[in-house]
Amino acid sequence: MYKNIFVPVDNSEHSICAVDMAVALAQAFGAEITGSHAYAARMHDYRFKQMEFTLPEEYLLEDAMEKQRKIHDTLITMGLELISDSYLVVADKRCREVGVPFYPKMYDGKNWKVIVKDIEESDYDLVVMGALGLGAVKDSQLGSVCERVTRRVRTDTLVIKDVSSDVSSNGQAAGDAKRRSIVVGIDGSPESFAGLKTALTLGKATGRPVEAVSVYDPYLHYAMFNSIVNVLTEKASKVFRFKEQEQLHEEVIDTGLAKIYQSHLEVARRIALEEGVALKITLLDGKAFEKMIQYVRREEPWLLVLGRIGVHSDEDMDIGSNTENLLRQAPCNILLSSQRYVPPVDVSAEETMFWTEPATRLLNTAPDFARGIARTTIHRYAMERGHSVITRKIVEQAMGNILPRSSMVKMGIIAGETAAKEIAASDTTVYVCAECGYTARGFEPVQCGVCGSLGSTFQQLDKAAITRLARLEGDAQAVTTFDDVKLMWTKEARAALRQIPDGYQMRRAKAQIEKRARVRRVPTITVDMVASVVEGHAVDTQHLTPRGSLKAAGPGAQGDRSASVKPAMESLLQDGAFMWTQEAHRRLGRVPEGFMRVRTKDRIEAVAKDQSTNLITLQVVEAGIQESLKLMEEMIREQAAADH
Repeated sequence: MYKNIFVPVDNSEHSICAVDMAVALAQAFGAEITGSHAYAARMHDYRFKQMEFTLPEEYLLEDAMEKQRKIHDTLITMGLELISDSYLVVADKRCREVGVPFYPKMYDGKNWKVIVKDIEESDYDLVVMGALGLGAVKDSQLGSVCERVTRRVRTDTLVIKDVSSDVSSNGQAAGDAKRRSIVVGIDGSPESFAGLKTALTLGKATGRPVEAVSVYDPYLHYAMFNSIVNVLTEKASKVFRFKEQEQLHEEVIDTGLAKIYQSHLEVARRIALEEGVALKITLLDGKAFEKMIQYVRREEPWLLVLGRIGVHSDEDMDIGSNTENLLRQAPCNILLSSQRYVPPVDVSAEETMFWTEPATRLLNTAPDFARGIARTTIHRYAMERGHSVITRKIVEQAMGNILPRSSMVKMGIIAGETAAKEIAASDTTVYVCAECGYTARGFEPVQCGVCGSLGSTFQQLDKAAITRLARLEGDAQAVTTFDDVKLMWTKEARAALRQIPDGYQMRRAKAQIEKRARVRRVPTITVDMVASVVEGHAVDTQHLTPRGSLKAAGPGAQGDRSASVKPAMESLLQDGAFMWTQEAHRRLGRVPEGFMRVRTKDRIEAVAKDQSTNLITLQVVEAGIQESLKLMEEMIREQAAADH
């Protein structure tokens, strides 16, 4: 495990906790500690020279000035060295008390630069540092030194965020009613599996339980399609073929993703069992950062272990986006794993497996972005059963574990006649796994194909009961989705959705609710179906909510459950040189974020300039959007001509 631990110190509260953590780990693993402090004497010297002209007149004489410069140089250099030494003496004393070897280092220079340089030139295998330094204020999340160091080094880094946490080997924090766990984020990347190995060792050393969490997002493409369709013309929509795209995702990709990420967790469980650890595993659905931060806030672990980069990152990436967001906002200590570990089943498969030509052709029918994941799944399936040659039959059997029959028919894996009856009857009965949310249609599962739970965990959806409940929740209205599917929303369900005041968050929640209803073949969306999704968004946006939580609109609430948030008084918003009405600003917010919204905003402002006005109304916005659509149609027409 770790043998050479590096700790930058600055005498801040987080730094002191970092020293305590490093000492505890050094004791557990027989490691040595190097402590360092960087001081900026040259910066102080530069500032003094800049301020010389402000000295009283008696000091501006030649001899007096030279004397003051020498005094300043001596005092600053000696003073900063003494301060640095005193910081390191505290860490040295702490190490000597428990018999841990300690080596002090001091250097003059820009703190984060000299720290990064030292880490790159040394053989440290773990960096322990505080998330915040002496410059922290109330709303600080991550100090500049910590952020710059973690972004640049490729050594495992433990960031101390929870200064109230006890680091003693018994894993029991003062006042805690239970041992706080170590949570590992698993996404199938070598960095995440290496993080798991580290977490298992840390768990044994500190007496803490270890658990693994994986998140897949079946709602991303639905929400994206739903957003894009608002700004495309009918002609452009035909080019994108939304109906076919969404059908592909509903029948192939979303279900396959769930099973693939569950397979990552099963691999993690096998790794843990080999080390004698019973690993708790959890599969969550949704946006990775959002679900992980919610899980961490709810479970309050002692440590969150994450791969520095994720499964979709290039190797030269400094830090993954989900990891960076969690590093800033998660309240617990965080270990960034830079090491790499590929589970033996994958290593052996890549080195020893031979693919026949028919098997390769069948694999290539999978979408480009899913082909790598499918290949890994097939390798694992074959290895577990002792095969060394991948034939078409092996591919069919392996993919049968992650694809529904209708998709296998389309890909030519099985005959359509065999699956036709099952597909035709798929709307009759729906069963939902209470553990992971996986949906089975047309049959009652014996075991969950995603999380492995027994069939007893499945709950049958009573569509008749949902229909009866819908009648009690006010008039239901039909809402047409982006791909022309009609879903009914009860009055109370619509009111519950409006409890999210932020427009973007509301659209995301609506897309997620629609997606769940479609997968489960539920024709009418009720307030109960809205509640679980909206409450999750309400937790993250409660500072934006002008009134009570969703529960006021939930079943059993007193008064008018359909009451919605009252719209704010119309006012103008200043944005650069233009004033925007609330209505105009909301319309722009319906354009997908990023490049598309920026270009659309530019067109709108250009229209306002043409009209010689600095007030952007809804009419100006619509005119600008029409200009953008014309340009998009021209681009599509040119691309189509080039393809032919």
